[in-house]
Amino acid sequence: MHDDSTVPAFWRALDLPGLADVHTHFLPERMLRRVWAHFDAGGPLIGREWPIRYKWSDAERVGHLDKLGVRVFSALAYAHRPAMAADLNDWTLGFAAATPGCLPSATFFPEPGVEGYVRDALDRGARVFKVHLQVGGYDPRDELLDPVWGLLAEAGTPVVVHAGAAPVAYGFTGPGPIGGVLARHPRLCALIAHLGSPDYADFLALAERYERVGLDTTMAFTDFFELMAPFPKELSGRLKDLGLAGKVLLGSDFPNIPYPYAHQLEALARLDLGDDWLRAVCWQNAANLFCL
Repeated sequence: MHDDSTVPAFWRALDLPGLADVHTHFLPERMLRRVWAHFDAGGPLIGREWPIRYKWSDAERVGHLDKLGVRVFSALAYAHRPAMAADLNDWTLGFAAATPGCLPSATFFPEPGVEGYVRDALDRGARVFKVHLQVGGYDPRDELLDPVWGLLAEAGTPVVVHAGAAPVAYGFTGPGPIGGVLARHPRLCALIAHLGSPDYADFLALAERYERVGLDTTMAFTDFFELMAPFPKELSGRLKDLGLAGKVLLGSDFPNIPYPYAHQLEALARLDLGDDWLRAVCWQNAANLFCL
């Protein structure tokens, strides 16, 4: 299935209306070019090349998702320093308003005023937030963020959290820091990006422990990720149970992937966890979470 033309046949065979991908990226042009430059230079950092597959315009990438049948997607941006999150939210919320199928997305950073602009984003319709503890290098238990986590827990708004140490351990990654947040805010709806790679077992345990914690599949099980952080086969039963319980959602990292979009779906299918699991992960779990 290393050919994107096969994607519609994949979801039609499952009798789905399309795909719901909770982990895609659309960013302001200047920031996007910097992100791509970072990946272009990523080889020395992670020990291998990471060529971006879809270095296209916003319109071309939205059109490609539509052609694939990705009915719902996100514009996940993440602040890595102070005084940028509010501007990013203006851009991503504006992008979603002009782009059918895009979930209104927002971000935040531990800084004075963070609670105010998070409230503003919620008031403007934000339906998913993204934070990147590895790139941001901050502790999610920072006291400035405590009211934000509480606000999002009360609102029930999902937060996609890059808390895993893959591809490079840095900052406050691993299950401990975000686990501390969940202990204080057990109703927080946190979606752990990349299944928490490489600490899969620990992050599966958080999803099992907390009612609103889930995981996204972004890059997990692909040939590219399996070489860096293989998913332990002995965890497959727990992964299946969580998926059928609504706690595993499709994510891809489109466009910042070094292989065709179709390969993420191929990687999920070859887990051989059953069509009901694939239906749940590729559509139904996101449909339930976001009331599609």
